[in-house]
Amino acid sequence: MPSATDPATAEHTHPAAAPAAPDDRGALELDYPLGQWQRISPKYAVIEQIGNGVTMLIVAVIAALVWWLNETPWPLIAGGAVLIILIITAILIPRRARSIGYLLREDDLLFRRGIMWQRFVAVPYGRMQLVDINRGPVARAFGLSELKFVTAAVGTNVVIPGLPLEEAERLRDHLVAVAESRRSGL
Repeated sequence: MPSATDPATAEHTHPAAAPAAPDDRGALELDYPLGQWQRISPKYAVIEQIGNGVTMLIVAVIAALVWWLNETPWPLIAGGAVLIILIITAILIPRRARSIGYLLREDDLLFRRGIMWQRFVAVPYGRMQLVDINRGPVARAFGLSELKFVTAAVGTNVVIPGLPLEEAERLRDHLVAVAESRRSGL
């Protein structure tokens, strides 16, 4: 059995190597882990693909109908160009969905989205005026919802799409409780 003076095991048994206790003086107890990015559900990409597919179908039908009525190639060319853009969008949807996330910090919620043009918004807990859950028919079928934060500043309104309903409700309740405690200190 190795002794406590053995250099190979000294760092494991030395009392100074014990982890320091966190300083929790005056800190608000949070139910969510601080410092970890939370991602939205992968089902959100499927919902976006469905919407993109419906748009493709509508564009194709309109282009074919206008071509049939006018018998000129321009509606097909324009419809084809729009369909190419929609196909590129369909390819990028899964990556765009993976780029959406939020991070609960001590004083605010940090939201990110975007691939090329990234947007980071920090919403202070004490400034949140409304936390709302919205669910469309397709999102409801997949068990997803979106969480919307409204503040007094127009630029900080944030919508987190693709959250499972239970997580959205839990996050809403948590944020309302934290916002109330922070607002009372203002």
